[in-house]
Amino acid sequence: MTSFDSSPTLTAWRALLALAVVFVMLAITGWTALHDQRDDHVSLKEAFTAWSHGSFDGRRLPDPTGAPGVVAGFFHGLTPERRNALAREHPLVVGNLNGAPVPLRYAANRYALATARDTEAARMHDNRLSRAGKADADRRMHRFAALLRQQRQVLAFDPDGGGRVAEVFGNLERAERISVVVPGVDTNVVNFERTFLRYSSPVGMASSLYDEERRADPDKKVAVIAWADYTAPAGLGMDAMVGAPAEAGARRLVALAGVLPGRAPVALFCHSYGSVVCGLAARGLPERVTDIAVSGSPGMRADTAADLGSEARVWAMRDADDWIADVPHLELGGLGHGSDPVSPEFGARVLSARTAVGHTGYFVPGTDSIGNFARIGVGAYAEVDCADGGTSCRDGIAAGSGGPAASGVGV
Repeated sequence: MTSFDSSPTLTAWRALLALAVVFVMLAITGWTALHDQRDDHVSLKEAFTAWSHGSFDGRRLPDPTGAPGVVAGFFHGLTPERRNALAREHPLVVGNLNGAPVPLRYAANRYALATARDTEAARMHDNRLSRAGKADADRRMHRFAALLRQQRQVLAFDPDGGGRVAEVFGNLERAERISVVVPGVDTNVVNFERTFLRYSSPVGMASSLYDEERRADPDKKVAVIAWADYTAPAGLGMDAMVGAPAEAGARRLVALAGVLPGRAPVALFCHSYGSVVCGLAARGLPERVTDIAVSGSPGMRADTAADLGSEARVWAMRDADDWIADVPHLELGGLGHGSDPVSPEFGARVLSARTAVGHTGYFVPGTDSIGNFARIGVGAYAEVDCADGGTSCRDGIAAGSGGPAASGVGV
């Protein structure tokens, strides 16, 4: 990618700084981070393999990688009792199967979560495990138990490795607006929800956005998804500097957007490394995704918002205390994530985050950042606050607009 800075000398210094960061990361994490990416999907793959070779009530089961419409048609031909029996027999598959009815995915994931909870409870007493291993089992057991609490709606779940999970707030099938929160590094099943630093976790971010959207428009039916259904990099090592985890996450995000029920407009709210995922997904997203809003972004793997290849409006924000501002915003030899989304050259609609504090403060209740996100989520574009204190971020958006900008440009 190219730099927008007009000074060749400054561009060269930025490149050297980026290389210095790379070598520091290599010294800390080693080269293996590039070559030994762990496959965290083995048992889920095994479950899908068993499904692919199975049958139910004398009928072949649908291809789990096939068209969601075919999958939906298969389930439509089953009685509610038989659907539930199939979910019990293949909980991991049905709970993660695009095209399966949403309520059935919730039910299947409850079965899968109960099994995972019991497995971790047994591991806690396994004398072959180290003290650290037993502590990890304890944390996972309690997380799975918490996700099993009444009223929780788990749309996707995979316990393997660090674990992946997605949870819905609100009624997804009846929503008039749908928001998807895409988190960044260090996201796994254990820290999917936190008590300390609550609003830095996917559940905290999504629940805060859900509450704020209902305040912004009490008459509008909204749903928010805490989407941690990709394998995020662990920490700020090499995996966080390359695009491979984001590319895999982008494919999963595009698949999710393609099977959301109804026709409600969809907005993505992408934090930190999650904005890399959203940037790579942008070109493949369906037209109903009208807005992509990023916060604390290291880059979106694009030189400009238009280069994302999406008709969606692109919004960006960064507060004054966010350390991500000091990370070189460029891509060099596959390392780094490209141009700064809040720079004028990128061309995003830049939102105010004046009252947010730090890299993880954008979803804290009462901040202007979460207020701006909520207004985008409910389509109240005329009410968002721009970073410049003026109206530039609202220019070109018709009052009450629910779709992309009329110009066809993604901003």
